[in-house]
Amino acid sequence: MTSVEVLGPDSSAGAVAFLGNEGAYWRLRIKGAALVMVTLGIYRFWLATDVRRFLWSNTEIAGETLEYNGLATELLVGFLFAVAILVPLYTAFAIVALAFGSVAMSPLAVGLVLLALLGEFALYRARRYRLTRTVFRGVRFDQHGSAWHYALRALAWWALAIVTLGLAYPWAQASLQRFKMRNTSYGDLPGRFEGSGSALFLRGLPMWLLVVGPLAVGIVALAALIDWDALSNALARGDDDAVAEIMGAMIGYRGLGIALAAIGASLGAAALLYPLFQAVVMRWWISGLRFGEVSVISRLRAAQVYRVYLRFLLYIMLFALVALVAFVACLFAIAALLGPSHDSNPAELAATAIMVVLYVTVALGASTIHQVVVTAAVWRLTAQSAELSGAQALESVRAEGAPSSALGEGLADALGVGGI
Repeated sequence: MTSVEVLGPDSSAGAVAFLGNEGAYWRLRIKGAALVMVTLGIYRFWLATDVRRFLWSNTEIAGETLEYNGLATELLVGFLFAVAILVPLYTAFAIVALAFGSVAMSPLAVGLVLLALLGEFALYRARRYRLTRTVFRGVRFDQHGSAWHYALRALAWWALAIVTLGLAYPWAQASLQRFKMRNTSYGDLPGRFEGSGSALFLRGLPMWLLVVGPLAVGIVALAALIDWDALSNALARGDDDAVAEIMGAMIGYRGLGIALAAIGASLGAAALLYPLFQAVVMRWWISGLRFGEVSVISRLRAAQVYRVYLRFLLYIMLFALVALVAFVACLFAIAALLGPSHDSNPAELAATAIMVVLYVTVALGASTIHQVVVTAAVWRLTAQSAELSGAQALESVRAEGAPSSALGEGLADALGVGGI
């Protein structure tokens, strides 16, 4: 994939374009990653704000660009409030685990469900924060509705999706998107979502079969290795040794080979089909968005998304090669520091510091590559493949709504579920 070009304004009233230059975004991300490392993570709030301002201000809709007016200090304060909420929760979980040991599985399960609920709550509130900090033609977006209602709905849908091995995912997405969009507005222009769960299901069913199919075949093949009559008799007799022998025969070399082949085929299919899945879901989602009489159509193609991920793989392989060279150089430096003629304690501290710096640099480097080559590229493709219909309705929008607090952003960040 080539670098993002600077695109001129389109005269079409319904045109959407991305004007950003990839080189500028690389510089922003590399500088931000370096400052995040130097400040031990504190700068990430300023980096997130700069990234949003770059992406928003370079996204042009019907001749006008978006504006992001959020502040890094708001994100920092929201994060501190979130930590104040989460620390007592984590402390309570730790006390329960230490006090009850293995008997505490039920309370810990309840704790995990509570954290999942809190994560969905945080995602909804974070979306509210970002929307109320997004301005278009002097009018801000808004989101209302109960975050707890959304969190309970999301938790129920994800539980159903897990139980059905993902088959309920399309309807889960449709339901959650409808909830979010009917509580979203642009000024006094109400939003809604018209995407169909059935339509997404039909588009995704072949991919689901290719991913889950090998696992199903593997389970059937493993079941065929069991002598069910002997197993039934052993269970009836209560002969644990016989049951263990029968199950051990199934888990032998042949059974292990079948299991590894099934898992490998499933994981391989999932990796190969993920860009296609992402393109299908993104096109379905964009084409379902509505604001009053304004509708959106997406012409995103799967081939465009595949090129993004192929380019990402190339960058990651080159980065891995550089990281390997740096790792070998660090090994030589550590060997020199830990040589017989050196004091062991300072040398060990220096060696540990070198490895920590290398690890953090590699982690931030890989994240930076993904953010530029994948996340920003998908953002650009999403914008450039979208087209508005009924954009004249945007001319008569009146301003409504007020900024929301950054608590949701802080919770999402603290729980590790945040995003752009």
